[in-house]
Parts: sequence; C-alpha cells; structure tokens
Amino acid sequence: MEIYTLNLTILLTLCLALFILQQLKRQPPPPITTTTPKDKPTTTTPQPKQTKKPNPSPKSPIPFLLAYTLATTSDWLQGPHLHPLYTTTHHLPPHTISLLFTAGYLAAAVSGHAVGAWADARGRKKACLAFCGVYAVSCGLACVGIGEEGVGFGVGLGGLVVGRVLGGVGTGLLFVGFESWVVGDLKKGRRRRGGGAEEGEGEVEAEAELGWVMGAMSGLNSVAAIVSGAGSEWLVMRTGSRKAPFALAVGVLVVAAGVIGWFWDENYGEAVEAKNEKGELKSRVWSVLSNPQVLALGAASTIFEGSMYLFVFFWAPVLRSVQSSPGDLPYGLIFASFMAATLASSLAFNAITQRQLMRHTSLLVAILGASAACFFLSATPKSEQSAFWVFCLFEAAVGMYWSCMGYLKGQLVEDGVRAQVYGILRIPLNIFVVVSLLVTGDGDSYGKVFSVCSTLLLASSGALWAVMAA
Repeated sequence: MEIYTLNLTILLTLCLALFILQQLKRQPPPPITTTTPKDKPTTTTPQPKQTKKPNPSPKSPIPFLLAYTLATTSDWLQGPHLHPLYTTTHHLPPHTISLLFTAGYLAAAVSGHAVGAWADARGRKKACLAFCGVYAVSCGLACVGIGEEGVGFGVGLGGLVVGRVLGGVGTGLLFVGFESWVVGDLKKGRRRRGGGAEEGEGEVEAEAELGWVMGAMSGLNSVAAIVSGAGSEWLVMRTGSRKAPFALAVGVLVVAAGVIGWFWDENYGEAVEAKNEKGELKSRVWSVLSNPQVLALGAASTIFEGSMYLFVFFWAPVLRSVQSSPGDLPYGLIFASFMAATLASSLAFNAITQRQLMRHTSLLVAILGASAACFFLSATPKSEQSAFWVFCLFEAAVGMYWSCMGYLKGQLVEDGVRAQVYGILRIPLNIFVVVSLLVTGDGDSYGKVFSVCSTLLLASSGALWAVMAA
C-alpha cells in the first residue's frame, strides 16, 4: 500500500508541475490587425458579435468540454463496478457475465455504421442527447437486474442483456457523436471567420484550436476517471450497494443532457446541408474510406484500442503473478496511478503541439512504437514495480494517443460524412475485441496475448509511417 501511495503521489506531482509550467509559459493572444487604404497595419479591438440566444458556441469550447466531461464521468462512475455488480449483487456465473460483455461489444460493432449515419443525417447534437438517454436506461437496467435472493424488483436476465446492448450502442454514440460535433463546430467557426484573404489565417486558427480541444478532452477524461474512481468507491462504502454509482451516473447524464440542450448548436454532415442524393453520399463515404491515410489510421486505431481493451482485462493478473508481498493489491490506487499517467501525457501533448516540436503523424508513429515496447516488456515481467511502471508508460501513450488520433481524423475525414466514417472505423475494433476475448479465455495467457499485441503494434507503426510519409 505504501509504495503505491508513493507512486501515485509522484505521478500527481508530475501532473501539477506540467500544469503550472504550461500556465507560466502561456502567451497572450495576438491583437487583430487590419489594413488601411495606405497598406499600413493598424491594431483594432474586436467587437463582440450579437447573438440571438445565450449560446457561446463556436467561440468558447467550455460548454462542449463540460458536457463531454460529464458524459465520460458517467462512464467512469459505473464502468469499474459493472463486473462486481454482476458477480456480488446479481450472483451471475462467469460464463453468463462473459456473454453479457460480448453482447455489448457486438451491439457496438453492429450499430457502428447506423449510429454514424444517423448522427450525420439527424444531427450530432441529437446523437449526443441520444447517448445520454440510452446510457441512462442501460444504467437503470443494470441496477434493477434480477433482484437479490428473490427480494426486490427485477427484470430478469433478458433485462440485463438489453442493458448491455444499449450500453454498447451508447458507447458508439459517445465516441462518434461528441468528437464529430466538436470538429464540425470548429470547421463551421472557421468558415464564419475566414473568407477572402483571411481564409488561410482562419484555417490555421481552427487547426490550432482543434489540437488544443483534443488535448483538453484527453486531460479532462483522465481527471474524470481519477475523481470518479475514488468517488464511486467511497459511495459504495457509504451506501453498501454496488448500485449507487449507477444511480449517480444517471443523475450526471441528466445534467449533461441539460448542458447539451441549452448551450450547443446543432450541426449536420455537409452532405445533408447540401441535400445531396443518397448515391452521392455513399460515394463520398467510400471515397474517404478508400484513402490510404484514413485506412492506415483505421488499422492503427483498431490495433491500439483493441490492445488497450485487452490490457484492461490482463493488467491485474500480471501484477498478481509477480506480486512481492502477500495480501490483496490496492487496485483503486493502481487505477488512479494509471489515470494520473494518462493526465500527465495529455498535458505533455499540449506542450509538444503548441511549440510545434513534433508533427502529429510522427508523434502517433512514436506512440505506437512505444506501446509495442511496453507490451513486449509486459509479456515477461521481472518484478511487480517494473511491471507497474511499464503499465504507467503505456497509459501515458494512451493519453497522447486520444489527442493525436482525434486531431488527425479531424483533418483527414470529410466533415459531411464524419460520423459515418468514425462509426465504420469502430466496427473492426469491436470485432477484434470480441474475438480476442473468446480466444484468450482466462487471465493466465497474458504472455502470448501481449506478445501478439506487441507485434501488431510494431507492424501498424511501420505501416502508418510508410503511408503517411508517401
């Protein structure tokens, strides 16, 4: 316990130092210049624009980041307690629990394209509101479950299956809806600000803002995970029920829906705004998916995120296999340490991109290569602490990955079919996870699994470098 408390303290201190350093080196925004008839630049004060309703979008990313943080908080609140809820509260056998999780991943795979197409056609804001509703129902069905020892209200095993299916659909909406909305909103803001001679300046401004927003999303997600993990565990201890985090998650989703409904503007795919025919829309989707760079990003995301899900399944058995002292491991502190490493790397990502120290493509190639090294070392761990710090390094790669991948997809994928493409790219990921879980079985086969993940990550790193450099 003491050594993991020290580890967490070190990582949190690193996060604080990086945050303070960024604040000290933050530069004030440059003044807006105009040109007089004599071609002499003058400095002017920008005038506030009149709006018809109290909606700061797209000028301020705060409403989006607030809603996104609340959405991810609802996921982190109940996610770590889902397996214990099935085991200790509903008393389900391991085989049934495995089938429930598989149902969720299959639902996410099957609904991937439909979710993206619906978001582009009906609106990305509506997709985010749909996530709040679908996920709230999923949490509610997990709570009512099948009752405890014949006491209390229950919906039967079928209700739990429906809950997991809705959870899978909701996960797709979370990953597709929010990112598509913010990229579309920033693109729309660029078109409003740009035009004529200033179009290039508006594009550069929007790209810089996109990189900052992606970094902020990753950092806030890490903070939400740390706070939610500790808070949900405290809530379970205070209430004595594994259902409490699910009930709190429903309340958080209601607040998130309120923020989205009140502050966000709606945006659609450009194909819908231009009223294109279905045949043309399909050709545009195929045109984007046939781009070698998009395919390389899709393959990289499938391998990296699939390896990440397998890591979540195997990290505890790995640490137990090299545990140096008797007793149970402090899983809460270890999880918080992983999230602190993710937060630190998110802060470092902001510093790297703001100072243009490294191109996003080169950074993503480096992330995949470093992750391959982490899995290679984890296949044959030497000691408990060495395995722990290698895992922290991988979590740091995860923190940079989300920001980097989000930025690159935002630049390469056409806005008119963005949500559809994002949804399609997640289909092979969910299939990869389902097949991997069915093949691996228990947690004792982590050596072979991590070796395979290392090989695939190294191959995807080389392939991505070759395609992007071409």
